[in-house]
Amino acid sequence: MLISIDHGNYSIKSSSNSIRSASDTFVAGLSEHTVQPPLASDIIEYNGRYWTLTGSRLAYMRDKTRDERYFVLTLFAVVKELQLHGSLPAFVNIDIAAGLPPEHFSVLKDKFTKYLRREAVMFVYNGTPICLSIRRVLVYPQAYAAGVPRNQLLENTPRVFIVNVGGYTIDILLLRNGKPDLQFCRSIEVGVITLNNEIIGKVGARHDLRIEDDQIASVIQGEETILPAGAIETILESAKNHADKILDKLRELQVDLRSTPAIFIGGGSILFRPYIENSSMVVKAEFISDPKANAIGYGMLAAGQMKHSEGVAGEN
Repeated sequence: MLISIDHGNYSIKSSSNSIRSASDTFVAGLSEHTVQPPLASDIIEYNGRYWTLTGSRLAYMRDKTRDERYFVLTLFAVVKELQLHGSLPAFVNIDIAAGLPPEHFSVLKDKFTKYLRREAVMFVYNGTPICLSIRRVLVYPQAYAAGVPRNQLLENTPRVFIVNVGGYTIDILLLRNGKPDLQFCRSIEVGVITLNNEIIGKVGARHDLRIEDDQIASVIQGEETILPAGAIETILESAKNHADKILDKLRELQVDLRSTPAIFIGGGSILFRPYIENSSMVVKAEFISDPKANAIGYGMLAAGQMKHSEGVAGEN
């Protein structure tokens, strides 16, 4: 079974090769316990510790292999995908497709692959013992993966920037006739988390209110809220200023969206879409709204790579 996972700084997105569901996206937040928490409904027991998901995301980690937390988040993603196929098996073999920011890809690819690829991982999920073997791990550049489903169209486009607005980083990749130019890939740390941290500080200082990430997203997307008008104005003003900051940063990196079209992906791009579309700094932009776009792309790339490998093995 192939499971593709987008290990985001803000949320974890996964997709199996046959099923997609809203339940396979969750906040990248974990709580560790030395004893089993009595009221938790989603518990993994692993390496002598109990782990539960929380709504408070982990602090940003450029290298997600530095401790076991992102592996535990991987286990949660795996069991959620397995549940979509039916009951949880006692023994299961899987392959994982995953990704890294383009600018970090060459440095961290081998380390991340080794971190995820493990044999006979023993853990207990909600009282069910599971033995998991992760046989193959295939890692691809973020941003490029999200464009894979429309690759036939991109092959006829001389130049296009893929701009992945993620939780902490914004990853920019140049495609030339559908192929990634890894000589031009950038990551800038002005993603949604940095905006949220700024807004939380401003709203607290100006209006003496404590707000959280989901409330900020609701206001920016025009959803109903009980927040006072002054706080709403602060949030929207900050979001517009942050969108302008992103476009200014792109120009500093010689990403001129007045002369080259762009495809914006990631949950953050949807938040900033009205500001981007109304900016004179952007002439032509498309938006991929599916938050699992990278995960789906990883799965498509991995399926093609494995099929090719099996074909070559068969010929030999």
